[in-house]
Amino acid sequence: MNDASASQQIDAIVRKTTGWRGERLGQLRALIRGADPGVIEEVKWKKPSRPEGVPVWSHDGIVCVGEALKNAVRLTFPKGAQLKDPKGLFNTRLDSKTVRAIDFHEGDAINASALKALIVQGARLNRS
Repeated sequence: MNDASASQQIDAIVRKTTGWRGERLGQLRALIRGADPGVIEEVKWKKPSRPEGVPVWSHDGIVCVGEALKNAVRLTFPKGAQLKDPKGLFNTRLDSKTVRAIDFHEGDAINASALKALIVQGARLNRS
């Protein structure tokens, strides 16, 4: 799948996600793309319960996955347990041996610099 079609699909997912969650997903997407110019957008895991699929940002492997949940927007880092998180952004999936995630709730501030650092670290980890 080429980038344009994946990016267009993510545009559609962001548009289809109503209210603050769509807005937040769009903000996070812009931040991820700004943090790592080499990041590639993909859409994975299409299934009947989620026919549009899930936005994925990769750089030599998956860096993070974005999902709009009922009451939050979640960024999941498949290798999050290996990332240094000095600002304590990870707030869910903390019991996993590999995965870490950040749930953003309505009104939560985004620590842009700390999040960008996690993105850059995630991409670097994929290359190592």
